[in-house]
Amino acid sequence: MKNKVVIGLLGPTLDMGKQSKRWERWRPTVALCQHEDLLVSRFELLYQKRFKSLQDLIVKDIKHISPETEVVSYPVDFRDPWDLEEVYAALHDFAKAYPFDPDNEEYLVHITTGTHVAQICLYLLTESNYLPAKLIQTSPSSGKRKENDVSGEYRIIDLDLSKYDRIAMRFRQEVDDDIAFLKSGIETRNKAFNALIERIEQVAMNSTYPVLITGPTGAGKSNLARRIYELKKTRRQLKGDFIEVNCATLRGDGAMSALFGHKKGAFTGATQDRNGLLRAADKGMLFLDEVGELGLDEQSMLLRAIEEKKFLPLGSDEEAESDFQLICGTNRDLQKIVANGCFREDLLCRINLWTFHMPGLAERPEDIEPNLKYELDRFAERNNIHVTFNKEARKQFLKFGTSSEALWSANFRDLSGAVTRMSTLAPGGRITKEVVQEEISRLKVLWSAGQTDINKKILNEVIGADRAERLDRFEKAQLADVLKVCQESKNMSEAGRKVFAVSRKNKRKTNDSDRLRKYLAKYNIKWNDI
Repeated sequence: MKNKVVIGLLGPTLDMGKQSKRWERWRPTVALCQHEDLLVSRFELLYQKRFKSLQDLIVKDIKHISPETEVVSYPVDFRDPWDLEEVYAALHDFAKAYPFDPDNEEYLVHITTGTHVAQICLYLLTESNYLPAKLIQTSPSSGKRKENDVSGEYRIIDLDLSKYDRIAMRFRQEVDDDIAFLKSGIETRNKAFNALIERIEQVAMNSTYPVLITGPTGAGKSNLARRIYELKKTRRQLKGDFIEVNCATLRGDGAMSALFGHKKGAFTGATQDRNGLLRAADKGMLFLDEVGELGLDEQSMLLRAIEEKKFLPLGSDEEAESDFQLICGTNRDLQKIVANGCFREDLLCRINLWTFHMPGLAERPEDIEPNLKYELDRFAERNNIHVTFNKEARKQFLKFGTSSEALWSANFRDLSGAVTRMSTLAPGGRITKEVVQEEISRLKVLWSAGQTDINKKILNEVIGADRAERLDRFEKAQLADVLKVCQESKNMSEAGRKVFAVSRKNKRKTNDSDRLRKYLAKYNIKWNDI
């Protein structure tokens, strides 16, 4: 059996006692050596020099009641026992210099005596294994004290958390619950998306810096922002409200006024004071959706509001203050907007410390099935009607929804709309194959019209409307698709690899950028024109 060694601080108040009556009161350092079931081989007694006389008395008393206990005294050099830095440094020096022998001795750190600061330092040194020990805490006897019972009680605390599997499981369960909450309870299967949400949970719980969420329209940016807010408020990290702003709806004086507020008479129509949305978000969260649509003046004021928590309302001589957490959303490439001079580079640097890209629904085909169930549950909750698919209809819809035909151009808005329409038309609350086929046809028409508009916009931007009208229908579709790939690629080589992804496999030598250059030259298009 290993010898037990106690390391503890002299308690100038609790250990005090000079007359014979001191044996009638509980003194933690002396009492620790009075337990029959706890044999202390050695007591390493740390004390401040100004309490040398008390230290001498405690050593004498321990030898009297426990002759087998060796007491070794160490003067510790800290003048102010409430100075955390000073106390920690002194105790840390002791721990580093002490010749621990864990093979032959078991160490107990007494955390009952000393100031609260000293007790915290001893705990930290033990938890970090500078003191390779367990903690021991003592107290007077509970209940009705027996006559002459001054030994009190003790409890040994082992900080080896590997023994506390339930605690670890509880923490893991809390994280899992947070992640499930951010996903609205949807059991998503896409590994990349699940990893993304797990990282967002880490950031949301441990950071107050701005977050930038990118992704296509309808990918769920707004819903995710609100979920982050609700999670942080549940954990008491926020007290204020969730304020959501679609920056695409803000223009001119109205934009400045909506965001930063105004004083009465600041402009025509300003008949009364207005606080503005930034002040409404004080102690809460501000979500700026489509942040890339903000004007340069608004960007400048927003930057100062983020950095200094202050801004100047329109027409006011006095600054307003608001301490809010910021999430920004965008479906645009802000780096390109910066390059075009339409977005401040310093603002982008400030809001993209944490950037997360939300993938579109078409990029997560394995998640369509759990999201289909979620949308059905939402419809039932909103309308108090339980709707289900029959087996063949469900299989038919999922086959289409996960195929290359399904563009899901509006992402979850498309899926939500499809479920709403099918549920409304379901005879007797059962969605049939006929209802599914009707919805598939409707979605194809919807996406075809949307794709035509996108193609027309791309062609008009690059070659102009007149030249585009002189192209055959199949040429328009093909050229527009190539131009779209080019716009989404970093350089011509990357675009060429995507455009010729199939045919390049059959060539002994590939020069994708040259093939793409020649294709574009047929329409008199250069890379810089795109």
